[in-house]
This record gives sequence, structure tokens and C-alpha cells, in this order.
Amino acid sequence: MPRNSLLEYFRADSRPPNEIAISWRRGYRTEHWSYGRLLNAATHFGAELQARGTAKGDRVLLWGENSGEWVAAFLGCMLRGAVVVPMDAVADKSFANRVVEQAGIRLAVVGRGLPSLDHVGQVNEGMPSLLRLEDIGEFASRPAAAEFVPATAARDDALEIVFTSGTTAEPRGVVITHGNVLSNLDPIEKEFQRYRRYERLFHPLRFLDLLPLSHVFGQLLGIFLPQVIGATSVFLDTWNPAEVMRVIHEQRVSLLITVPRLIESLHDQVERDLAAAGKLEEFRRRFQVAEHEHFLRRWWRFRSIRRRFGWQFWALISGGSSLRAQDEQFWTRLGYAVIQGYGLTETTSLVSLNHPFRLASGSIGKALPGLETKLSPEGEILVRGPNVAAGYWNDSKNKANPVAPLVDAEGWFHTGDLGERDAAGHMFFKGRLKNVIVTPEGLNVYPQDLEVELRKEPAVRDCVVVGLARDGNAEPCAVLILHDKGAPATVVQAANDRLAPFQRMRHWFVWPDTDFPRTPTQKPALGRIRETVEAELAGRKQQTDSAAAKSPLAELLSRISPGALPAGNAGELQLSSIERVELMTALEDRYQVDLGETDFAAASNMAALEKLVEERPAGFAAFHYPRWPQSWPARLARVVIIDLLARPAMLILGWPSVRGRQNLSGVDGPVLVVANHITYFDPAYVLEGLPGRFRRKLAVAMDGERLESMRNPPSGAGWFIGLRDRIAYFLVLLVFNVFPLPRRAGFRKSFAFAGNLIDRGWNVLVFPEGERTRTTGMNPFRAGIGLLATRLGVPVVPMRLDGISERRAAGKHWARPGQIKVSIGAPVRFEEGIAAEEIARNLERRVTELGAESSR
Repeated sequence: MPRNSLLEYFRADSRPPNEIAISWRRGYRTEHWSYGRLLNAATHFGAELQARGTAKGDRVLLWGENSGEWVAAFLGCMLRGAVVVPMDAVADKSFANRVVEQAGIRLAVVGRGLPSLDHVGQVNEGMPSLLRLEDIGEFASRPAAAEFVPATAARDDALEIVFTSGTTAEPRGVVITHGNVLSNLDPIEKEFQRYRRYERLFHPLRFLDLLPLSHVFGQLLGIFLPQVIGATSVFLDTWNPAEVMRVIHEQRVSLLITVPRLIESLHDQVERDLAAAGKLEEFRRRFQVAEHEHFLRRWWRFRSIRRRFGWQFWALISGGSSLRAQDEQFWTRLGYAVIQGYGLTETTSLVSLNHPFRLASGSIGKALPGLETKLSPEGEILVRGPNVAAGYWNDSKNKANPVAPLVDAEGWFHTGDLGERDAAGHMFFKGRLKNVIVTPEGLNVYPQDLEVELRKEPAVRDCVVVGLARDGNAEPCAVLILHDKGAPATVVQAANDRLAPFQRMRHWFVWPDTDFPRTPTQKPALGRIRETVEAELAGRKQQTDSAAAKSPLAELLSRISPGALPAGNAGELQLSSIERVELMTALEDRYQVDLGETDFAAASNMAALEKLVEERPAGFAAFHYPRWPQSWPARLARVVIIDLLARPAMLILGWPSVRGRQNLSGVDGPVLVVANHITYFDPAYVLEGLPGRFRRKLAVAMDGERLESMRNPPSGAGWFIGLRDRIAYFLVLLVFNVFPLPRRAGFRKSFAFAGNLIDRGWNVLVFPEGERTRTTGMNPFRAGIGLLATRLGVPVVPMRLDGISERRAAGKHWARPGQIKVSIGAPVRFEEGIAAEEIARNLERRVTELGAESSR
């Protein structure tokens, strides 16, 4: 029986309350919310909306990164009957403010770090009209809001208004109803029931959704479909292909949902890794042989690659723009299902979808049941059915007619896209009829918006923006007619500064004549202009390729983004956000360096990039992060060894006196422990100082370079030295549960591992000085401890060891009981936004003060 509204999917008994609904990364931690916790947070947010006087139909702006709080806020609005106005996290403030005014926003929920809005209408007298998105997380742990009663809803009720930049540089809102979403969910749910018995073998399925939840397709696969089939949604805050691969493996992801550009980046990452291992040529030979092999044979042939992604991973879902044929072929031949679909915001994200078990190569699938599609005489795709949106939002002030129709007199929606259909009913995308540029990231760019900004520059006499073809998608190129003293690079940069990042033009061309070729109606002949520009840029590319052949860095940049390489080393790099991530990953792989994200972001041209790579220490070790030291056999062995060896050794070396344990009486953990560093035996003194509940689950950060040299002794050290070091490596992992913290490069992976330890309930000990102190004083704390303190999100416990330096200075290797002192300070938390250096100085001061207190 058809459902009346989406509310029927989100009842307390819809899903087992303890199953994980959502996982997402915050800092170096990973948050997990169950279905019960998510619904509880949503219900409390709905009650909060009610308390603020938000009525059914009121518009609520939701602006932030993908997270559990975002989903809870969306569902809370749905429960209250409020209309969500989702906003891309990358949207600029001016666009957001125009949406606020046009939609008549009554309440804005904005993520931390995003700009404040100029004006939001008052919801209730004396109550703020803006909430922080992250504060909704507090609702999840509150008792159930029994007094809140969800609003009633029907299929025709508005669920959300999705705004995009229109063709006149003004926001254009698409009104999506409950029925629009249900018309896409119903056939998918019905088809899924045929495979339910097989899903139980792999339950729960996990979707890694890298599409923004502000887009309808991201919502469909990140919120609604997981609720329907009982899957887990995993969100990630980076498009770094190496990191995506790691998360797919560690989180046991089943399906990756993303745009074609990342699928291409993952393809390149796999081949870069094979090249680094000297196996690329062998792989390419096997790849050719596997062309006509059975799926299971290919699955086995490429098992080493599949092992890297994990055995649960089986499909990639591509949306937003066209997928390159070579990328579809690559992943299909490895044995993965590559699922493409087609749709627009106006069709609630879906028109057609490939069946995962009946794929047609190159196709965007068959139309969903209940929808009608046809091709116009020009080949334009027309759609009619219940998934077509209610209309375009006119204006909040237009009470009589706030929604304008978007279909013709016969109910057909004209997509502006060209297509073909084969005899079996499979659709094939053939290009775009309307004047819109769809980037490889799946974002719409309207040339008129860019032309408006270009014409604001006094040097511009006339201009057009055309789309340059790129693997079935396009990139905007400014074609300029300038006054005599105009500088094209300056003009385009000034216009880009006023545009959103995804709209910015990376290519430009100065038209050689005094006017553009024109049609009989005096419009610029865009086809002829585009042909001329593409021919000229092809010649420039040959020159760029010649220059790239002389520079490995330029060659790498040219391969990642053709046309991004500027004419000179001082020219601005023309890279999209995902291309910057891909370039950073490729540079780290090729040059074996660790590039700090802040420093890399500041490298805006080739000269700065070359300097950054040259200054980074090369040849860093591939650090290892084994998990066996946290297993129960290792934990049991550790307790025995410490009690039989470490504690008796303290009786000889010096039994410490401990003060400040009462500071931990109300803390359950996990915690980050920071202490000064004097000898290799310091971890044993810290262990002795901590209460048992912290001591039994403590991981210690150790000099990564030293630890790796013990694991892999240098050649020429001799078999005895090599054996000794390997035994020492095993023992230090077993006894002290250490993990590598590099001094020169590789910090991010180490910090991420520390976050994973915290997620699994382990406490982490770090010595922020970075090396042992040679004097009786203390070395400055390094800024990295500031990053850990904020991004781990746990209490930081300062500790101080005293008396050891004095013994060493006196030439003594033992001390009387009580001469060595261990001091424990009060735990402290640090909010996000505080500079890492400031936190490091704060913790250094706290540890120093503990030493002063212990000497009294």
C-alpha cells in the first residue's frame, strides 16, 4: 500500500534502535549514532522548533557539513512540518543571504565555521533565530521527548526547497514534496524486497555517501534509502582518494556514492600504488587478458586490489554528471558493479537508474516504474510523473502564488538534456541542450552568472562564457573582448573572487576581433566561438605538454588537470577543490613527503609548490600501525609482564610518589595524557601514576622513526643487531602498546590512528616535547599537541615527572622511594577554533606548574 508521507518510515519501531544508522568523522574521531539515538535527537529538535513557535510550512535554513546533526535537524523539521531549505556548505555568504530573503527564513541552523547571516526573521519574541548545528548533538543523549507529537503530513505537503543559482544570478528554489521523494523510494523498496534474503547475509549494508546532503540525490541515498532497507550511512569530510580507500576498508563499506571525478581519482590512485610497487605493467597485461573473463574469474584475478578495499565492497554509484567510459570499464573489469543513473533536482534526483544486477554499459538505466519519459524531435529528454517537483518557489512575499509550475501544458518537464534509447529501453545521455555547464564534480554552472561578474570589470568590453568539453562534462571558459589596457588574468581573477569556488573560471581566451561572430538575431554564435577557442587551447596544450616533459611536477599537474598549468611559475594554479586534494595525494605518493594541509593550501602557484616539495624531508618511512597490541591476549600478557617486571624494576630504580589522582575521580575516559619526557622508562612511571581504569587501556605515542628502524633494521647492521632490534620492537609493542608518532613526516596518519584508538575506548599518552629532555628543564611543546587536543574531543590530562633529571645529572641510576614524583593535573578541554600553538603553550604551562607544586 502506498505510504501517505515520509513520516511513516521514521517511527520508533521502524528500525532496531541499537543498530548503527550514521557514522561520520569529526576531527580525528568517528561518531556513530544508532537509529534510536538519531530519532531521539530529531524528536527533540522537533520539540525545540515547536517551543520556538515554528509552525507547519515555516522555512528553516540548514547549512553545514554532512553529519548526524544535519540528518537529525532535517528529520526534526519533517516531524514538525517545517520546510527545510538546505544550503551547500561551500555556498558563499551572499548567496545564502539572498536565499534567506527570498525564502522568508524564520530560523537558520548553521554549522560551526560558516559565516553568520545578515538577517533571519524572528521566530518567537526573545528567542534567537540562529542555532549552531553541532549543538543538536546534545539532544541525542536527552530522555525521550514524550510530550512532542509529530505533525501530520500528506504526499502533497512540501518537504524542502532546494535552491540553486539560476540563470540570472538569482537563487532558484525547487519545491520538493513528500510524494516526490516517495515516488522514487517506492519502486526501489519494492525491488529490494526480492533480494532481502540475500541482504541478511551481509547485514547491515554500509553506504559511503560523499555527496552533500544539501542535494536531493545525497539525501535519497544518505537518509531515506538507508532507513528503508536498514543500512548504515557513512559520511566523510575529505575526497582524498587514499583516505577514501582506507575508510572503505576499515568501515566495511558496501557501496560508494559519489561523483565521477572521485571515481576517476580512485582509478588513478590504484594505478599510482601499483606503479610505486613496480606492478603496473604486470597489472595492465592481466587487465587486458581479463576483458572477456567471467565475473568470478576476474574477481579472483584482482583479489589483491579487492583486498585493499575490503571484501564487503562491491559497488560504486555515480551521480551528478557523466562518468568516463574508461573509468566504468576499469572498475567493471575489476569485478565491481558500476551503477549510473540520471536525474535532476526538478525530478527529485532520479529519472532512470541501472539495476545493479542487470547493468548496461554506458547506459544511465531505465526509467523508474511510474514515470513516463520520451524524447522530443530534437532528442531532448522529457519526463512526466509523480517525481517531478511541485514547482519553482516564487517568493515568500507572494502569498497568493508562492510556487510557479515547471511543466508544460501536458505535464511534461523539459530537462534540457539530450538522450537516446535502445530497443531494451535503456537510456543513454548524449549531451545538453540548454545553456548550462555541468562540471566533473556534478555541479551546475550557468554561463550568465559568470558573464554578469565579468562585465563588472571596466576592462571588459564584451564577453561570453562557453563550456569546454571534458569527458562528457564541461568546464567554464571566459571568452573576452577587452579595452586596450585590459589584462585577462586580472579580469578573470577579480570575477572569480566574487563567485563560489565551483563557479570559478580556470580558462580564458582573448577574442582576436572587435566583435563576436553572431547569429541572424545578433546573438553570439556560441558554437563557432567554442570551436575557435578549443582549437587555440589545443595548441596551448601542446606547449604545456612540452614544458611538462621537462618538469616531473608540471607533468603530474598536467595529468591531474589538463589546462591547470599556468603560463609561468608565478601564475595562479587553476585547480578545483577535489583536484587540489588529488594533487596533494599524488605529490605525497611520488615524492614520499608529508605535505601539511595549511602549507599546501597556501601554495597557490608552481614556484610555491616546487619550494614546498623541496623543503619537505623526503624518504620518510612507511609507518606501521598494528592493532594486535590492543587485542585481549596482548592485554593479558601486558598485565602479567608489568606486574612481574616493570613494577619490580621501579623498586630498584626508584618507586615514585603520586599526587593528584583525585583530579581523575569524576572522569571515565578515554583521555589524552600529556607529560614531559626524560627517559625511555617514562611510560612506566606514567602507568604507575594513573588509576587502574586508565592504566589498563593506555596506548603510548613513540618516536616513529626510531620505532620503524627497530622493525626494519638498516641493511649492513648485521644479523645479531637486526635480530635484537626486531625482538625489541615486538617487546615494546607488547609491553607499552606503542604506536608511531613521526618527527618529520606522516603526522596525519598517526593522528588518525590516535583518533581510532580513542574511538575504541583507549587512552592515549603523548610526550609533546617530541624528544627526551637533556637538561633539568623542559623543551617547548610542539603545536601538533594542539591539533590532537581539539580534534580528539576528549579531556586532556597534564602529568609531570620530577626527580629523574636530578638523578641523571648526579650520575645515579636509582633513587630512594619517593624521590621520583608523578603529578597529575586537572583535566582540561579545548574548544575548536583555538590556535594549536596557543593550546600547546597552555598545556606546557600546566605541566610546568605541576612541577612547581610538587617542589613545595
